[in-house]
Amino acid sequence: MTSETPRRRRPTPPRFDNAWLAELLAGRDPLPQHLRAAHKHGSSRLSELATAGASAAALVAARSRMMDTLIRALWRRNLGRTRGLVLAAVGGYGRAELHPCSDIDLLVLAEEKLNDRRAAALEQFFTEIWDIGPDVGHSVRTLEECRQAAREDISTATNLIEARRLAGSKKTFEALQELAFSDELWTSRSFFERKLEEQRTRHAKYHDTAYKLEPNIKESPGGLRDIQMIGWVAKRHFGARTLADLASYGFLSREEHRRLVEGQGFLWRIRWLLHEMTGRHEDRLLFDHQLRLAETMGYEDSEHSLAVEQSMQRYYRTVMELNRLNEMLLQLFKEAILLEGDPRIQPINERFQLKNGYLDVVDRDVFRREPGALLELFHLLQQHPEAEGVSAGTIRLVRQHCHLINEDFRRNPDNQALFMAILREPQGVTHEFRRMNSYGVLGRYIPEFGKIVGRMQFDLFHTYTVDEHTLFVLSNLRRFALSRFDHEFPDCSRVMRGLPKPELAYLAGLFHDIAKGRGGDHSELGASDALRFCKRHGLSEYDARLVSWLVRQHLLLSLTAQKKDISDPRVIHEFAEKVGDQLHLDYLYILTVADVRATNPELWNSWKASLFSELYQNTSRALRRGLVNPVAREELINETKRETLEQLDSAGINTEAVRGIWSALPGDYFLRHSPSEIQWHTRALLEHGDSGKPLVQVRRETERGGTAVFVCSPRDDLAFARSTAALEQLGLTVLDARIVSTRDERTLYTWVVLEADGEEIESAERGREILRVMEQEAGRLGGDPRDIRRRMPRQHRMFSTPTRISFADDERNDRTILEITTGDRPGLLTRIAGALLDARVRLQNAKVATVGEKAEDIFFITETDDSPLDSEARRQELEQALKRQLEDGADSTSL
Repeated sequence: MTSETPRRRRPTPPRFDNAWLAELLAGRDPLPQHLRAAHKHGSSRLSELATAGASAAALVAARSRMMDTLIRALWRRNLGRTRGLVLAAVGGYGRAELHPCSDIDLLVLAEEKLNDRRAAALEQFFTEIWDIGPDVGHSVRTLEECRQAAREDISTATNLIEARRLAGSKKTFEALQELAFSDELWTSRSFFERKLEEQRTRHAKYHDTAYKLEPNIKESPGGLRDIQMIGWVAKRHFGARTLADLASYGFLSREEHRRLVEGQGFLWRIRWLLHEMTGRHEDRLLFDHQLRLAETMGYEDSEHSLAVEQSMQRYYRTVMELNRLNEMLLQLFKEAILLEGDPRIQPINERFQLKNGYLDVVDRDVFRREPGALLELFHLLQQHPEAEGVSAGTIRLVRQHCHLINEDFRRNPDNQALFMAILREPQGVTHEFRRMNSYGVLGRYIPEFGKIVGRMQFDLFHTYTVDEHTLFVLSNLRRFALSRFDHEFPDCSRVMRGLPKPELAYLAGLFHDIAKGRGGDHSELGASDALRFCKRHGLSEYDARLVSWLVRQHLLLSLTAQKKDISDPRVIHEFAEKVGDQLHLDYLYILTVADVRATNPELWNSWKASLFSELYQNTSRALRRGLVNPVAREELINETKRETLEQLDSAGINTEAVRGIWSALPGDYFLRHSPSEIQWHTRALLEHGDSGKPLVQVRRETERGGTAVFVCSPRDDLAFARSTAALEQLGLTVLDARIVSTRDERTLYTWVVLEADGEEIESAERGREILRVMEQEAGRLGGDPRDIRRRMPRQHRMFSTPTRISFADDERNDRTILEITTGDRPGLLTRIAGALLDARVRLQNAKVATVGEKAEDIFFITETDDSPLDSEARRQELEQALKRQLEDGADSTSL
């Protein structure tokens, strides 16, 4: 024999030996306390094996065998001599898939109605199972009752298909199995159609995406339920007992079977660990679980990626693959079950055809002969909307030939032209880019995109993985381009359809976050990627640089709108200079709205929409005037006054009285408020008169979105902190705060608020409650702010955001800009206001923004004599006061 290098032996995985349990139960009638101790010991041993690296498949099977032994012992103890009863495991237990806190689902099949003695024995049997430890779900039925229940409920029929005999008559159980697989309950066709509809409904509940920040590993698309769905149909129609049987029937290749089993094992391992960590039946991957799972599974932080982000990327890529396999297998089942007889063939070209309504290759060698067909496939789907999708066999071939998309493929002019044709097609852009991502084509064609597939950011702001977010951006842009969605965002739709080349916006959307996770500035890196891609694909120098500029500046508009005082004409002028012309502004505006909406839909609201629109409109106006001829501050103030006076005069309001009110107001007031707001304030002040008492008004519907709360009171530096505390105690989210000091020693406050969940305040009763509480606070002149007593949301407690404080000079307005980034929490604004009081600082204006778990707030402040904070000593004094207030409340769950 020739000598060979010896192969390294794989370590033998630890195994769960049931012998100790058999010995415990042998030759005796075990008491419940013995079985309880056995369950506890066995569960502990399984936990040790999980820690030692035992496979999830071995663990769930071992736990199932352990429960079989314990439950059979209890059955013998209580009903061992009883005839005419069958004990069967159903559900996950029927599949012999038990996790630490899985329910034990049992069916007792009775040949006839139970007498009192048998009923009492069964009740004792179930009680003793409960006493051992696991949660038990059970039903007791005759065969006829099983028939009736299964006809009415597809879930019951599914349970019968999965039933596994534990004890009792084999003959009676065989009768149950014969019933379960018979057409008198559900035909294969009706069973498949109902289960398919069940899956569609379940996926829709999770917005047809598996990529939410806190996914459900069982119910979300690509989760364990999708694998179970495959098994149910395979058992009912084909009689397959295992996933491996599908391979022998030709439905799965060996490689696909391997991926399916590996994916299932990975999800089982996560589920096992989740149950052990929480001590309950838990299928949600909540943030706190994600951190502990990453550590338990051995992930470590790297330079550009947290351990939790790495582990979650593996999770998302796994469910993406499982979702793809689920789609392919169900399509194969559909062809086998629903599409009987000779297939309907409609030729398209020499490479593709429609087969039974699905796009299909003419032969299996199409992609090998002509790799460009890997892109042509998606273009044809756009051009043939009557196609229901892609045939399962073609999906499999696409996956098998993705490796042909290499550098030569990418440099091929025909393939480049095909990609741009897909992007420019008037319909189906979003659907096909999603399909390209799902089948693995998009990540191969744009390798940089492949790196962000399944990549998550561990925060509350970025709701989706980077690739899923990017595809939502593309979807939002497409909705702007289609007239049937004009009612959603009329301004964006108008701007979008005025663009000369919409595909440039789509390219910017595809590349805007493509460099996430690489380190460095993702906007700069992505801009370079976009420039190279556009030039390679034949775009003109101007168009390529426009796309690159959009990627580099994709955050510019949202940051300007949310962090700067866009009522200041000079801020508008500076922004207009950066944008340069109307075309760049148009592209940037629609990209920004599409991006922010796709980042976290729950944080999008009418207030943000109005901010972005206001900045867009004011910048358009500045560009029309010309950058060398900016709008003068006084000109804008006079224009606002003139427009408001015309409205008041037409309403019969005495203009001389109006000018009397306005004489006490500084010019900044007319910059910070719209004519509609000024008219509302003016009317309220005229009606209130010169009583010297505070004035409070609430307007539930405003042009900027949200509910406006207006307070006019004698100057009192405690008033802001007190009023903000009242708003937060009411459970309101403050979106904006504008403060104006008048020349007659009063202060005008205007807050814009929403409910804590981001919803508009709708009921008149809620509006009256806000008015009542704010009037009480305004009347407590000089009183201290009330404590905030609200619990911090669960998700926010998982994040530790370091507090960052910075100062900048606003020389043009003689004030100081204070920027605070810290963890969001109840009472945050009240604490900040308290710190300003402690440092004897006056608040002039505020821009409030919450980004997931972070608060990023801007405050415009002065000394009490309205001069800026010039000295470093004063700024340090304020910084220390802020840190004292914020650090005192950072660890509190209530304030």
